[in-house]
Amino acid sequence: MGLRKFKPVTPGTRFRVGASFSEITATKPEKSLVVSSKKSGGRNNTGKMTMRYMGGGHKKSYRLIDFKRDKFDIPATVATVEYDPNRTARIALLHYVDGEKRYIIAPEGLQVGQKVVSGDTATPEVGNTLKLSNIPLGSIVHNVEINPGRGAQLARSAGAYAQLAARDGKYATLKMPSGEVRSILVTCLATIGAVSNSDHANEVLGKAGRKRWLGRRPRTRPVAMNPVDHPMGGGEGRSSGGQPRSRNGVYSKGYKTRSLKKYSNRFIIEKRKK
Repeated sequence: MGLRKFKPVTPGTRFRVGASFSEITATKPEKSLVVSSKKSGGRNNTGKMTMRYMGGGHKKSYRLIDFKRDKFDIPATVATVEYDPNRTARIALLHYVDGEKRYIIAPEGLQVGQKVVSGDTATPEVGNTLKLSNIPLGSIVHNVEINPGRGAQLARSAGAYAQLAARDGKYATLKMPSGEVRSILVTCLATIGAVSNSDHANEVLGKAGRKRWLGRRPRTRPVAMNPVDHPMGGGEGRSSGGQPRSRNGVYSKGYKTRSLKKYSNRFIIEKRKK
């Protein structure tokens, strides 16, 4: 995995920094694990635009990812490492000994031909999935469950990982990618290692057209709008627009919007650093 800097032969490649794709071993996905994906263009079921700046983009098929890793004690071999247009991380195709095939989020360092397994008998090695009660303290993990059996919901994007800091009774303490420290049941599953493609954050698109290929339309700055369109619009010349806020008037700098009754509030030991 790494980055590739392009020669400045065109204005679009002058500043472009892209992925090298050196870790990719297959260009076509497994047919049995691919489903069609329809785009909404930001419209709801009545055709009204409810999300702006969405539309266009290259057609994509969705790869079915196994976030539950519930084939316990059945070894699997890594067949391929592939690109997934629906996420920032790479994905890996597993061939289980019973003949089943599944995609997983590829961790950093996973190699083709490597054996992975999930369950209580698994060893804490890269790609293996265990309960938090069986993982050594200080380990780097990703694909962490919030509720047992629900599937991984935390630390799934490129380069993300959480660190297992402590265990106390039926809860484990994890430091999240955001810096937040929270308690999670020790019966929840997590996969050893960090998510692949950690250089994704350093990529530079290079031109507006690449943003359009990703399905993102141009975004208008609120201070460039009229007062009828946004609270920060209007004014003579280059006026600042006042206090930063959303289209609906909700302040965007420092104003807390998290619900005081959110179910996970009681599990947060230390909030993320601002």
